[in-house]
Amino acid sequence: MDLFSRSWSALLAAVAETPDEDFERPSGCTGWRVRDLVCHLVIDAQDVLITLVTPADTEPTADAVTYWELLAEPPTGDDPLDALIPRLATAYGEPRWLKFHLDDVGSAAGRAAGLADPAAVVSTQDKVLTVGDYLSAYVLEWTLHHLDLIAHLPSAAGPPAETLAAARASLEKIAGTAFPASFSDRDALLIGTGRRTPTAAETAALGEPAASRLPLILG
Repeated sequence: MDLFSRSWSALLAAVAETPDEDFERPSGCTGWRVRDLVCHLVIDAQDVLITLVTPADTEPTADAVTYWELLAEPPTGDDPLDALIPRLATAYGEPRWLKFHLDDVGSAAGRAAGLADPAAVVSTQDKVLTVGDYLSAYVLEWTLHHLDLIAHLPSAAGPPAETLAAARASLEKIAGTAFPASFSDRDALLIGTGRRTPTAAETAALGEPAASRLPLILG
């Protein structure tokens, strides 16, 4: 619960501190500007609010690791919701309105998470899991998107060290193997999810079969 709060608060602060002119820069999500990514975060925050008030009366069917599905191919942008994001982001007009909406909905999502019972069981995306596991899964989501936000903003603040470490640990569980100790947490996340191509030395450090399993496309 604490890591969720730290990762989300850091991401919200990074968006708030992003100059308006940087909203037109590319993000770390292929085909999306910073503006589009922030719009996606608004929808993510809404999903958190919806899930936390969607109780389930069955046993959990997933946890923080199995919540994630591995896709065979990265998103192409053809999915109706993915295609909607850039149009919706543009409709906001000035970045300040997008910032305002994210701060409004995002702050509510953060408060709801802080008030939630970690042992409660909720339903989302045809999965049932505890609130604690659901919020733990989102530490990976927030941390990756924080890296996406600052991908082309070198002066922007990055995710907290503790949430980078937690996100790496989650990704290693999903991968079923640890990344080399020589990889920083940031590099492990970027390389592991295909956000950065590994160098020849990094590929050698990964070894087989780990290198051939990458990237992990999370869905």
